[in-house]
Amino acid sequence: MPTDLFNSQKKCSTDADRPTYVSAATGLGVEGIPGTTDTADNSLVTAQYRVWPVVSPSSVTTVTRLNALPGIEAPATLPAAALADGQTYAWQTQTVADGTASDWSATCYVTIDNTRPVTMPAISSANYQPDVSNPGGAPAEFTLSAGGDDDVTGFEYAWLQPLPIIGIVNLGDHGIPQVVDPYSKPQYFMRADVPGGSATVRLVPPSGSGPKTLWVRSLDRAFNTSETTSYMFFVGPTAPSVTPAVPSPEFGEPTEFTLRPAPGLQSRNPVVSYSVETIGGQIYGKPVEVAAETDGTAKVTVVLDGIYGEAVQVTSKSADGWVSDMGRWSSTYDTTPTVVSDVYPENGPGGGAGVPGSFTFTPKVKDVASYTYSFNGGPEVTVTAGDDLSASVDWIPATDGFYDLVVYATSSSGAQLAPYDYYFTVN
Repeated sequence: MPTDLFNSQKKCSTDADRPTYVSAATGLGVEGIPGTTDTADNSLVTAQYRVWPVVSPSSVTTVTRLNALPGIEAPATLPAAALADGQTYAWQTQTVADGTASDWSATCYVTIDNTRPVTMPAISSANYQPDVSNPGGAPAEFTLSAGGDDDVTGFEYAWLQPLPIIGIVNLGDHGIPQVVDPYSKPQYFMRADVPGGSATVRLVPPSGSGPKTLWVRSLDRAFNTSETTSYMFFVGPTAPSVTPAVPSPEFGEPTEFTLRPAPGLQSRNPVVSYSVETIGGQIYGKPVEVAAETDGTAKVTVVLDGIYGEAVQVTSKSADGWVSDMGRWSSTYDTTPTVVSDVYPENGPGGGAGVPGSFTFTPKVKDVASYTYSFNGGPEVTVTAGDDLSASVDWIPATDGFYDLVVYATSSSGAQLAPYDYYFTVN
């Protein structure tokens, strides 16, 4: 006798007063496992199904699944033409092998519901009003209402469309459906308190300020869905402030930054940490997590070594996982050396072929150890910076014409700073 009975991949109900509700517009999928003891050699068998309206037991429809494997679920489809919307049906299955039929299985009861809920849910929120800017940071509380439509037993919701697929089923051992109850996922589904009633959900809005939209639809007992409705609201800026200890931090210097929650955020949804990332520096890596004090502030030290400039980007995180907008501090740096010549002025003519001239390099930043230069893409030459961090080189052009002198400094830590192009003409 077959076991492990399912209809439309929902477990069979053997209680006539509590039937399973399914949508079966294209037929009712039924299945059970033919017993392995129904034949002596476990050869292929036939699974036979019969269904009848509870109100008319004599109106029986039968379908057959040929070549079923004993011990493996044997699905079949009861035709839609034999199933009326809104009617409750009983069905059974048996195994037929070598002309011998097993006993009929337990009786399953199922109610056909092919009709979608006609009423879209109503949505309201106590702390995020629609069409106005609301302070961000706190989870949003929504009340979803069926408006008295008794066909509605729950709701599905998400911040993005399309909404998640309902009733995902995996197959376990022997092909037995592993049904996932959608209401076990409260981030997407919630039962109504009573049929036709309401549900209250508490959700964290997506990160960032600006417009947010919650999409919602109603579900009935068969998981038919209503049309989707939406609730739009606006979240005000929530970026933390990022403040250096000095107004204009110097290049290459360790600088302490103070991180503070957006105004009012700490009272709504206390900040517990910050994610800090530097952009444009010479060392790139993953964002650093910094724990916040009880007042929501934190301090972090950053070495600003971006040769053209650097940005410090910060988001705050609350205990419930909510993440703020990104706060940002940035500065630009000119780490190119200054170049002057007594004979060959920049962007002008001077000297001549065979006429010696000197070039002096001085830094715009601290901690310069050497300078590297080349003329017109020739071999690079490195000279050590003096005590005053400058260096001078002598040069004699072999020919007249246009020249490009490229110079860059290197710090004592070995960091190569930004290059400078010094253009001049030899008469």
